[in-house]
Amino acid sequence: MTGTLFDAARRCLAAAAPDEKVAATFAAAGALAAGRLTVPADAPPPEPIRMPGRPDRPRLVHPRELPKRGFGTPEGHAAFIHAIAHIEFNAIDLAWDAAYRFRGLPDAFYADWVSCAADEARHFVMLRDRLRALGFDYGDFDAHNGLWEMAEKTAHHGMERMALVPRVLEARGLDVTPGMIVRLQGMGDGDTVAILEVILREEVAHVAAGSRWFRWYCERAGVEPATTFKRLLGEYAHAVLHGPFNLDARAAAGFDDDELALLQGFAGNPL
Repeated sequence: MTGTLFDAARRCLAAAAPDEKVAATFAAAGALAAGRLTVPADAPPPEPIRMPGRPDRPRLVHPRELPKRGFGTPEGHAAFIHAIAHIEFNAIDLAWDAAYRFRGLPDAFYADWVSCAADEARHFVMLRDRLRALGFDYGDFDAHNGLWEMAEKTAHHGMERMALVPRVLEARGLDVTPGMIVRLQGMGDGDTVAILEVILREEVAHVAAGSRWFRWYCERAGVEPATTFKRLLGEYAHAVLHGPFNLDARAAAGFDDDELALLQGFAGNPL
């Protein structure tokens, strides 16, 4: 693969079939690492954001329409893994859209988000393989589109995207995954536990990339990060920010003490 990173990112976003999106992602990440993709300074502006390529299934519904399934049933167990796989599938596109949409940035910005896209694709493959081992597949259960909706809301500004997608929505995984691991251990599902342990470890680095580039944008704009983060939480995230928070993981992912206190206070969880 040769050409520009922006063209490669657009192809990855447009790919609809899961196998096609994953293969395109791995190919593009390898091409960038090998120096076969350029990041031209004079590239034209990105196209307006739109829904990326998606398979016909899963059907996307409002979160309220997702059925409640007992976790202890085979279907409920598979639906739980499917929900995580769907998050990882969305996260491939979130990383690619960051690399595609925001122009004129340091090469390290693009390297970070292409690396994240490749990690998310690998996570998705692991979870899909686990679903198949249980007799199910990606698309067998309905899902929602909340992650991409936040990408649409923040498409106009990289600082807002970095603050709200990696540091709010994706960081939620840092908070809830340890509890998922404990629950799965209690069920004796060591195979899924092993996958989630890999994802948790690697997602810290992804959220850290969001922290790093959020602060980079703040410095360039001459604004104070904590004040800006608080403002953006109030404007966009009051309905999606929930505690309790994994303070150790978030600290490792670039949240300082003031931000951790802000998060807890914002979500109504006093220190």
